[in-house]
Amino acid sequence: MSSLHRPGPWDVRRLPRAEGKNFLVTGGNAGIGYFVAEQLAGTGAAVILACRDTVKAEAARVSIRARVPGARVRHIRLDLADLSSLQASADALELERLDAVVCNAGVLLDEPPRRETRDGSELMFATNHLGHFALIWWLAPLLTATPASRVVTTGSFTAKSECLDLDDLQSTRDYRPKRTYARSKLAQMLFGFELDRRLRAAGSTTLSVIVHPGGALDSLTPSRPPVHIRTSGERLRGLPAALLLQSKEAGAWPAVRAVLDPSVRGGQLWGPRVFGIRGLPTLEPVRGHLADTVLAARLWAATASLTGLDPSSNLR
Repeated sequence: MSSLHRPGPWDVRRLPRAEGKNFLVTGGNAGIGYFVAEQLAGTGAAVILACRDTVKAEAARVSIRARVPGARVRHIRLDLADLSSLQASADALELERLDAVVCNAGVLLDEPPRRETRDGSELMFATNHLGHFALIWWLAPLLTATPASRVVTTGSFTAKSECLDLDDLQSTRDYRPKRTYARSKLAQMLFGFELDRRLRAAGSTTLSVIVHPGGALDSLTPSRPPVHIRTSGERLRGLPAALLLQSKEAGAWPAVRAVLDPSVRGGQLWGPRVFGIRGLPTLEPVRGHLADTVLAARLWAATASLTGLDPSSNLR
């Protein structure tokens, strides 16, 4: 079982080289996604930032190139809330191989009212889960044609304590933003586990790995102007939190390891070592709702119905 596998040592500051590989990071223009992209660019791989805002994506590209001499970074437009646009985004990659996609982009709304996409889906569920599900459908032929490629899904430790209501996936009856967000991340994580089971059943060499960043705060995150600027006041205010939480730079470590570490296996869950909220990336047990294969299969079927797509049909 992959959950019992014990990987070898890993140095977050000395990553293996990855020249000739192509990595796609959704939401790579800011937050944890930015640092995933920056760290991957340092390996010599080509990194594609997939972002809704092309101006912010260009700022991120310039920032990465300033910190990583010779970095191979470009960006494409990706709006996960608009399912009809995703084929064009996938086509814009213009790649013959895709070694990994990091499904990182997400929306977190702090307060009501409930918002919908133009397709009528709740915005957080649509962006965080439905959009990534559909994106993988469009990318599946490219991923499965690339030996040992990886789909890395970024969840959240808040999802572990949530329950998924299959009869109200769109949060129409009882909308509470933080809970709706956590449920959307739980859906993402269940998708990642179910995807790996279906990849194995199809005999594919592509792996699906699930990660979460723990507790990552802007106030603990080093500046990357103009993408992120941390003031002296923010730094001082964030010092007490540093005892329990971490920066978004460190929050990127589990995803980066899931992309690069040859000892990582499909169906694994990676997160921070210290209580699951901070520290070096480590393998975590898969328990509770995350281990519910029946729930994951039912969610897959419901998501395929909502999107009109089923990545299983593209897995070879």
